[in-house]
Amino acid sequence: MSKPSDLLTMKPSRFIDFLKANSINRFYFIYDEENSKLVASHQVLQSIADTITNNSPDFTKHEGMFFQLSDEYDVLMSAFVHKTNRGQAAGGLRFWQYQNMDDFFADGMRLAQGMTRKNALANLWWGGGKGIMIHNQDLDKNNPEYRKSIYRNYGRFISSLNGCYVTAEDVGTCEADMANIFSQTRFTTCIPSSFGGSGNPSAATALGVVCGMEAAIEFLNLGTLKNKTVAIQGMGNVAEPMMSYLFERGVKQIIAADINPELVKKVQNKYSNQNLHARLVDIGDNSILFEDCDILAPCATGAIINQQTIPKIQAKIICGAANNQLLSSESDSLLLKEQGITYVPDFLVNRMGIVNCADEQAGYVQNDSFFERHLQKDYEFSIYQTTLRVFKQSALNNATPAAIAIQLSDELAEQTNPIYGYRGIEIIRSLKESHWHNESP
Repeated sequence: MSKPSDLLTMKPSRFIDFLKANSINRFYFIYDEENSKLVASHQVLQSIADTITNNSPDFTKHEGMFFQLSDEYDVLMSAFVHKTNRGQAAGGLRFWQYQNMDDFFADGMRLAQGMTRKNALANLWWGGGKGIMIHNQDLDKNNPEYRKSIYRNYGRFISSLNGCYVTAEDVGTCEADMANIFSQTRFTTCIPSSFGGSGNPSAATALGVVCGMEAAIEFLNLGTLKNKTVAIQGMGNVAEPMMSYLFERGVKQIIAADINPELVKKVQNKYSNQNLHARLVDIGDNSILFEDCDILAPCATGAIINQQTIPKIQAKIICGAANNQLLSSESDSLLLKEQGITYVPDFLVNRMGIVNCADEQAGYVQNDSFFERHLQKDYEFSIYQTTLRVFKQSALNNATPAAIAIQLSDELAEQTNPIYGYRGIEIIRSLKESHWHNESP
């Protein structure tokens, strides 16, 4: 049997070969509360479960993690379920590539926990989860037949999990992909509006982040967004509409950077009459973080606010849409505080994507109060009010905003759904008892 380090350091393609060699098509890691450890579906994979339990800083008693190989292509599909007290695990499906399996497992666990906190702070009756499909780098990710096959396959995979995880749209996944998922499962949101869904949530997410910026400016007595300079990392689905909201509020200028030449050109053309400085950068070029600006908005990848980048950041406020912006929540938030930089926790302000789609089954009305209240200033759980509450408590307790936001969200995450109770845990237990891992997809 391979050592833990051997399996976790494998490239995804090699790990898939390992699974095939051991005749494994499905597997899981489920948390055993009595013994305080993850239990693997297959003994040959228990070493991974033990390493995660004992050594991973991203493991926080995740209730279950489920994996399956796609039928037609060498693609590993997954669903990470963190906590389901408030309801079934909800979170988007990310289509991404990873250097090794350790990075993959860590990212899935971290993102799932982030959704638990995001949903709890938003006062949504949903738990936290995340889906990931690892892109096969030998294949063209833009090939429509490839995408149709793997996303329909993912829908069947989600159906097999009996509702413990409800998927949605995330990085690398588009509306057409969601339609393919929806063709195979009812356990999804963010489906196209033509099917009665809420569609792409990106614009709503962008507006929520802008609300967080306004709350931070209010707390610091810096006036309004008018005449402010904002630096944005990324020009994708969230960052692009964010620019519109910022220009509407009278910002002086926006400085933006992205690695995608098509996105840069698109944004330059759309805002050609505005004071926008958009530039193309190489992968790994984080120079946008160090611009002389009032607000820095990370809207691309995570873990870019860290011990190496923080000393060079000139912004007064960091408030963006990217998930897991801090490499280390504790140490990096402390360093930001020491440097006088106000950090708005990402899971506090980028909630509108899940707010937009989480309760699609409730139907739609014009000027929907269920949606609009999150963007208003008088709702107790609105982005604006929650951000101010976090800042006030952090000042009162001499703590970082990140620490206070985590404390508040973790307290809310312990609340039990008044209708469904511990339904998610029951479903996971049922999957284990029915030997889900041995069933044919």
